Amino acid sequence: MTIKPREKFDNDDDPVESMLKRAGCLDLHYKVQECIATTKDWRKCQDEVNDFKECITKHKQEEFNKSKR
Repeated sequence: MTIKPREKFDNDDDPVESMLKRAGCLDLHYKVQECIATTKDWRKCQDEVNDFKECITKHKQEEFNKSKR
């Protein structure tokens, strides 16, 4: 099963998907979703969850560093 971005009907971007795309973490988000859909158990997806968490944390730190300049 492959999780794909939801279809856009009104050309409205999902704000969460837009933020994750800007952060460079959207593919990791889909991997988490796909793992959970496949295994039916989020506890079996800790590698994917941790990779996603690291990506978000890195993005937040980069944004923080930019705001300090």
